[in-house]
Amino acid sequence: MEPKKKLINSADSCVDEALCGLVRASGGLSLLKGHRVVLRSDPDNLRGKVALLSGGGSGHEPAHGGYVGAGMLSAAVAGGVFASPPPASVLAAILSLHSAGASGVLLIVKNYTGDRLNFGLAAEQARNHGVAVDMVIVAEDCAFDQPSKAGRRGLCGTIFIHKVNNSNSDVGLDYRCTLGVSLSPCSVPGCLPSFELPPGDMELGLGIHGEAGIKRSKVASADEVVKTMMDHMTNPDSQSHLPLKSGDSVVVCVNNLGALSCLELAVVTRAAIVCLESRGVVVARVMSGSFMTSLEMAGVSLTLMRADQETLRLFDAKTSAPAWPNLSSQCVSGRGYITDPQAVSTRPQDDAHSEGPLSPVMRKALEKVCSTLLEKQEELNSLDRAGGDGDCGNTHAQAARAVQEWLQDHVVPGCPGRLLSVLAGLVQEKMGGSSGALYSLFLTAAAGHVTEGRSNAAAWASAVHAGTQAMRRYGGADPGDRTMVRVVVVDAAASGAESTRNLTARAGRASYVAAERVTLPDPGAVAVAAILRAVLESLEGKK
Repeated sequence: MEPKKKLINSADSCVDEALCGLVRASGGLSLLKGHRVVLRSDPDNLRGKVALLSGGGSGHEPAHGGYVGAGMLSAAVAGGVFASPPPASVLAAILSLHSAGASGVLLIVKNYTGDRLNFGLAAEQARNHGVAVDMVIVAEDCAFDQPSKAGRRGLCGTIFIHKVNNSNSDVGLDYRCTLGVSLSPCSVPGCLPSFELPPGDMELGLGIHGEAGIKRSKVASADEVVKTMMDHMTNPDSQSHLPLKSGDSVVVCVNNLGALSCLELAVVTRAAIVCLESRGVVVARVMSGSFMTSLEMAGVSLTLMRADQETLRLFDAKTSAPAWPNLSSQCVSGRGYITDPQAVSTRPQDDAHSEGPLSPVMRKALEKVCSTLLEKQEELNSLDRAGGDGDCGNTHAQAARAVQEWLQDHVVPGCPGRLLSVLAGLVQEKMGGSSGALYSLFLTAAAGHVTEGRSNAAAWASAVHAGTQAMRRYGGADPGDRTMVRVVVVDAAASGAESTRNLTARAGRASYVAAERVTLPDPGAVAVAAILRAVLESLEGKK
């Protein structure tokens, strides 16, 4: 097995180049020369204040450099991928903050042995330089019912401390918890995956470096997975659980571990909100996105933090840190999030109509068009298989049957424009696809040009022109592009459709198919020709 391919220049340079990319893209950040340290670019604003310093191994981006900025961290130290930063770089960061005038430096450290040792050593060295330094250990992992001597791991909940930073002692034992689930492993650049996970399996409670979790099981639905996670996080039989009761207020972080799609993450976010609210918990804030990743791991972690008004005030405070999301300060629970549409009819086919002198003629023409399209269903499908997905006949047949059903229960309005609007609504709803949109565009644009009192040849010519122009404007096709736009007049219908055989597709799905493979007439053009021919034959009295 070969290491997984990654979009980097080299495994040796990827961390430094990533830090450079972050800083170059963020005007409020700078790099400490000779070290993997991201600093605020306005050090004078730290004078007389306690500076906040955090960090850890790379591969968890945007943590931690993305959280450097006013209102959050003063600096962040990066190690190699999944490796603790060296004490020398931590010390360099502390001394840089001290020289900027900070009254002291608070180190925010995740509970991993390497981080504790290296940050702790740098803290002792800094004290020997006369710097006031303190260190808090973040340990909010709630995977294990009975944590080992090493204690609970520091996970995504660490970023809450970056933001709220309202504690000066070890934190994470009673008001925050994090639990992750993974659908795939991750791999350090140049290395094989950190662990193996059979297809269709997921692992609950794993660490952000791929450390083993507590249980493997088959992948379930998002709702089921979130419920399992919430049950575990709040299980009172676990020493690591978060005590949570009805009426409590929480901040929720739905964190993408790296490779979950935005769509999946949004589904999980909804599930988390619904699950908590079903238990009577008030969801005060939700942050959903990539906040502390594990390279390309496909998975998600949930972090819950009990929140009072002071915590929310600190949480809502503005920050210039580039990775912190622009969140609303409105409570999630209780907020109306559904907007009612305007009370107007959007289905002309449901409106009441009155017949007129033209109604029998138009009904007869429609019946002829419908029967013709149903007869040509397989022919159109066959033509479509050459350059499309082979369903052109099916979609036209769907429209024909929809019109036939409508004719059974409705009178044909005497106003031709109203009939065109009805047909536009029917094909838009029942036909679907690009054909449905094109026909609906044509009919909608044409409808305003013919009325009960104005339905002569000039009016119909104007209507056809308006409809064709709408199709060209929004569909991007022109005559000569091998599309249904090629056919616009009855007398030229058959020859126009046939001529598409020799045209190169420049719009529509067939434009992506090699020209030499498309040698038959365009099915859409053939369908339009058949429709126009059916109308003509109906008007001429032919059966």
